[in-house]
Amino acid sequence: MLDQVALGLRLARRELRGGLRSLRIVLACLALGVAAIAAVGTLRAGIQAGLAADGARILGGDVEIRSGAREVGPEARAWIAERGGQVSTITTLRAMLVAPSAERMLVELKAVDGAYPLYGGLGLDPPAALAPGTVALDPLVAERLGLAIGDTVRIGEARLRLVALVVQEPDKVATPALFGPRAMIAEETLPETKLIQPGSMVQHDLRIRLPPGADPHRFAAALNHAFAAEGWRVRTADAAQPGVNRFLDRAASFLTLAGLTALLVGGIGVATGVRAWLEARAKSIATLRCLGASSGTIFLTYLIQVLALAGLGIGLGLVAGYGLTWAAAQALAGTLPVPPRLAPYPAPLALAALYGLLTALAFALWPLGRAARISGAALFRDAVQPAGAWPGRGVLAANLLAGAALIGLIVATAGDKGFAAGFCAAALATLALFRLGAAGLMRLARSLSHLRRPALRLGLANLHRPGAPTPLLVVSLGIGLTTLAAIAQIEGNLRRQLEAEMPDRAPNFFFIDIQPDQAARFDQLARSLPGVEEVKRVPSLRARVVAVKGVPAEQVQVTPETAWALRGDRGLTYAARPPEGTRVVAGHWWPEDYRGPPLLSFDAGIAEGWGVGIGDTITVNVLGRNINLRIANLRQVDWRGLGLNFTMVASPGLLEAAPHTNIATIRGDPRRDAEVLRAITDAFPNVSGIRV
Repeated sequence: MLDQVALGLRLARRELRGGLRSLRIVLACLALGVAAIAAVGTLRAGIQAGLAADGARILGGDVEIRSGAREVGPEARAWIAERGGQVSTITTLRAMLVAPSAERMLVELKAVDGAYPLYGGLGLDPPAALAPGTVALDPLVAERLGLAIGDTVRIGEARLRLVALVVQEPDKVATPALFGPRAMIAEETLPETKLIQPGSMVQHDLRIRLPPGADPHRFAAALNHAFAAEGWRVRTADAAQPGVNRFLDRAASFLTLAGLTALLVGGIGVATGVRAWLEARAKSIATLRCLGASSGTIFLTYLIQVLALAGLGIGLGLVAGYGLTWAAAQALAGTLPVPPRLAPYPAPLALAALYGLLTALAFALWPLGRAARISGAALFRDAVQPAGAWPGRGVLAANLLAGAALIGLIVATAGDKGFAAGFCAAALATLALFRLGAAGLMRLARSLSHLRRPALRLGLANLHRPGAPTPLLVVSLGIGLTTLAAIAQIEGNLRRQLEAEMPDRAPNFFFIDIQPDQAARFDQLARSLPGVEEVKRVPSLRARVVAVKGVPAEQVQVTPETAWALRGDRGLTYAARPPEGTRVVAGHWWPEDYRGPPLLSFDAGIAEGWGVGIGDTITVNVLGRNINLRIANLRQVDWRGLGLNFTMVASPGLLEAAPHTNIATIRGDPRRDAEVLRAITDAFPNVSGIRV
């Protein structure tokens, strides 16, 4: 065996001296696919390294307490101070900012204390202090509303002087501005706005900077234990950006599969190129067989050459992919949450190389195995491979093993293993479909061989002759066109779906933070405004799921599609009658005069993902109090309707007494939107309007 390998190496070295010009397509196919996968993996690793290194700056502290609508009390602050922690308080909410021109804009208001930021630096232009009665704005707000430094704006009931533009916000990733651009004020200014009322949609965060050497995880665990009844969400700096990590995982999985698609198309090119190269070497192979070389020696000789070329292609792909990472980082600099820390990370580069190697083997072993079976007699038959020749059993087994290893690697390294498995199954089915199509085309060409016109007869004969490249050409063209068609169809279908599913009767606005004592006046004013056709309003509370069937929320096993409902605060309302359009699919709605233990109407899709049903209990935390809600019915929620949809609708009674606000929708003539927004926010300065 060793002698055979040595002979194969010697023969391969001699053939390599003649050059591999005819295998340039193989080199290009592998290099492009490997470069795409290496670039995606390296960029992802660089972003994750940047997030990990800057976690404390992104979070704004080593540890953060998210306490919802309630501020962290003095007892907890004293507990933190005893352990050497420095604290900074952040309050965020939505508000309407009104310019001197009476133009207005929804902003994400952020009130900070004097200790902010504990890490990093706040960039204001021009440099200024956030004194009471002043505000700093995102440049977008100033541009859209035509504001200049020194102008006076109104937020809530407070009139504030614009002193600077926010050009750098160190904790922007941890507290993103989701509904509008940022407006930043000092915490002493917040009471002047009168925006915070009982039940208002407000978020209080307490950031903690620990003394050097302190373990954030141990501190967070001790804090959770000491104040377990508070219902806080406590997170450390390494968990500052869970949403970003989830996005990165999904984007990387999608882009990796896109790279694998390119590699699959390249694999067809590998098979085509190797076959053409071996056909050109058929006389040499037949000569070696006449001189006594075994099929194993022939196979090793040409396998070594293909592997050498694959190694070169993979190496070029890794270098190109790493270079693309720098270009991508520059192009995406304005959209990435942190500057990526780019380096030649071994793991993604090794993974890309392994993908390339397995692809080369999976697509090259078959033609290599067939070439090894060329007999010496083929030299006297113009060195044409025998029609229908199959590789030996050993090569077939190796080919199947390489393909299985490639599929296993794709599934094992994918974030969504089900999707990756479906991708592999679809790829195999597509290859089989086009191969069957090629066989059908060859059979059809053979059946038409009796045509009288010589040109047609010769052309069709070339499609079905022994050794015809028809199967590879059909598969190559089919896979390439399928990929292009799939991209176009996905884009078109997504656009069509978004346009088709946008409801005809979608609201123009959502209005939030309507106080109970303002509800009747709000309805009266809204219905009296010109152009308004429909006004809907429901009570709204913020609640966080803390347990499902008695199991703590962080330990509940849920499907990836429904995990979002366990993260953060969720909207909660109560109703005596089913909301308009409700479709109950299990259980029954409670009587209108029900006043017993609190019941719950729950989203049927989320219930399935959580493994809950009628009679099960979901525990929610409302303003620091845990409430057990027993599921009375499940209903189908159409989130695409853009209406007042809630995951959870509770029975009246207990929740009616809790501090809460109202949320409303208004639908009408879009040409009157500006008038409607101005009239309502002038009459109710604490109410914010969100345009749909």
